[in-house]
Amino acid sequence: MSKKYYSLPLKASDFISNKEHKTCNINESIAHHIHLITTSYFGECTFDDTFGCSIWEIDFDNLKTTNKLRGLIKESLVDSLVRHERRLAKIQVKVSIKQEEIFIRKGDNIIKKRVDINVIGKVKKTNEDFSYVEYFYIGPLSY
Repeated sequence: MSKKYYSLPLKASDFISNKEHKTCNINESIAHHIHLITTSYFGECTFDDTFGCSIWEIDFDNLKTTNKLRGLIKESLVDSLVRHERRLAKIQVKVSIKQEEIFIRKGDNIIKKRVDINVIGKVKKTNEDFSYVEYFYIGPLSY
């Protein structure tokens, strides 16, 4: 029997009114969970201070080098994924950081740091390869 995985965003009203909530497959569920981890700061979830990652802690840090930031983000994500996403095995995280010019309106551009994240691994249940790609702009964080 296949297990149900609920898709995000969760609609509490569906549960309360006994309606069927949207579901997704295991790969989509893992991707949703990784997104929650990457967009949560440590301590945001009161039931577990270890849920989240360090992107929020370095969001306005202009003093660290790009290599140092890349290393901090990668280490934080690997630790959080190993601890909180137990459906994945052989987790590898690749992080790249580059500066990107963003067009705001005519004549106004800003330069932000773009953080590209690639998570690869194996889905334990199916032994399938898994890949997840996401990017953020930091200072302040946006996606």
